[in-house]
Amino acid sequence: TANAPIFGIDASGLVNEWNNKAAEITGFGREEVLGKDLVEVYISADFRMTVREVFENALEGKGAANFEFPLYTKDNRRVEVLLNATPRRDTSGRVVGVIGVGQDITQRKEVEIEKARVAQELQTFIETANAPIFGIDASGLVNEWNNKAAEITGFGREEVLGKDLVEVYISADFRMTVREVFENALEGKGAANFEFPLYTKDNRRVEVLLNATPRRDTSGRVVGVIGVGQDITQRKEVEIEKARVAQELQTFIETANAPIF
Repeated sequence: TANAPIFGIDASGLVNEWNNKAAEITGFGREEVLGKDLVEVYISADFRMTVREVFENALEGKGAANFEFPLYTKDNRRVEVLLNATPRRDTSGRVVGVIGVGQDITQRKEVEIEKARVAQELQTFIETANAPIFGIDASGLVNEWNNKAAEITGFGREEVLGKDLVEVYISADFRMTVREVFENALEGKGAANFEFPLYTKDNRRVEVLLNATPRRDTSGRVVGVIGVGQDITQRKEVEIEKARVAQELQTFIETANAPIF
């Protein structure tokens, strides 16, 4: 009646124990499996060697804890099992078989696979985004640097990972302000449309418009900052040129040797 799949094999690897939960999960009844070679009949070829080794070790007195392997059901579904394999001894202490107590972790594995897929999808998005994206950890060290950030600055991913973003890549006159923005984000307070300069590998100044967002782990704890930027260097140059022309015109008007109204 245990709420976990429990099975046993003898010294030859033949099934001699198969509880109700094992039958429920696999679809194979007790009478169907008794006397069958568990590994050869119910384990897929790619896992047979590993599972057999676990059972052989248990038959030598060395149990295994939290060993993952797949069982195939009667309707050919794959069930992921987390197994504790324990030597089974007779009254004299001699090992006569193995008792396996398992846990069906199929759903958990599916969730893990989905999380990994989403994480990979997000990573691909970050890498290929048409905007500079970078990340820092709680110490301010770079842990994310996408292709666009590398293209704009000239610094490749491997060059910047682990470096202090503010100290190394921000000019001294902006360090305090940028650090404050990142510290606020690490406290959970993001920033939108914050302008600051980054310096490129060939010492050009690149103007960046930044959104800084707290990066959280699965428990919701802030573990870093993700910055999504926009290269506004050209726009700033246009604004400066417009301001220069406007000032030049104003000076001309004020100093002209003729009445202008």
